[in-house]
Amino acid sequence: MNRYLINLSYIGTQFRGIQKNLLKDSSHLEDPHSVEGVLEIALKKFAPVNEFKIKLSSRTDAGVHALHNTVHVDLERPNGRPYKTYKLTQGLNRTFGSKGLPIRILDTKLVPMTCHARLCAKSRTYLYRLGVLRPQFCDNVDSHPFSRFVPIDEYDRCYFIAHKHFDIELLKRVASTFQGYHDFRTFMSVTRGNDRQHDPTFTLRSIEHISIDRGISMASAFNREIAERYYEYWDIRIKGRSFLYKQVRRMVGAWIGAAENRLSERDIYRMLTVPSQRSWCDQAVVAPAYGLFLCQVEYDPSDLEFPEDELPGAAAEKQTVVATN
Repeated sequence: MNRYLINLSYIGTQFRGIQKNLLKDSSHLEDPHSVEGVLEIALKKFAPVNEFKIKLSSRTDAGVHALHNTVHVDLERPNGRPYKTYKLTQGLNRTFGSKGLPIRILDTKLVPMTCHARLCAKSRTYLYRLGVLRPQFCDNVDSHPFSRFVPIDEYDRCYFIAHKHFDIELLKRVASTFQGYHDFRTFMSVTRGNDRQHDPTFTLRSIEHISIDRGISMASAFNREIAERYYEYWDIRIKGRSFLYKQVRRMVGAWIGAAENRLSERDIYRMLTVPSQRSWCDQAVVAPAYGLFLCQVEYDPSDLEFPEDELPGAAAEKQTVVATN
């Protein structure tokens, strides 16, 4: 049995999320509508002799994208030797490509059995992309949500909003208060069947860094010129070891509410300092999933390496990633 850490990226639009989700009344054990589900189906093509379970590092909701996410899986090859990691990468990408699935394996690594995709992760970095209509266009009839220009290249890749008095400096100011160690209970969506969420310490989390910088359009050359004439792009980056369910989207939604003058700084302060589901303001709206990207999951390199005296036979071989025909 060998453990593999799989680094992957995906566009989340067509998936119900990364986590496999089977309906209780379903007789099928496969889930082709989640990232985990289609990865599981693709891994079965390698014919491992064991029943395997994919372990996720970070759970992304339906519609959320990932530039970099990780999972680990234990596989036993019929001959007992490890799979060549580059063949796993190539085989998985070939399967996804043939089915037209927006998933790309970035890299596959043979790791010690002590390496855990979720528990060993040192930090996770999220990006929320915001496109704010420039003030001079906000009074036009074309500023209506169903009239204004939105680059089709970025449809479901960025949250486009129109507010003439959008205050980005206020957004930066309220966001900065979220750095550090806080109880984020107000910003957690409650889920059924999770008893841990009622633990007073469960919602204590630390945000290492928050930055809000000018972004750029990701549209193609022709649309990019038009998009950047109409919109100011902002990249909101949030880095921390772990996050609560929908925490990032709820925080960003509250900050946008402040920038649009639907929430006051006092409202934001209360939501952060009086941690309770009752502290959530009715005027706050959870930011849409499609503007959110998981950008990076970081590990201590030592957690990914074998001690010299524990190298499995084939792991000691040089695993050069070479494309073969």
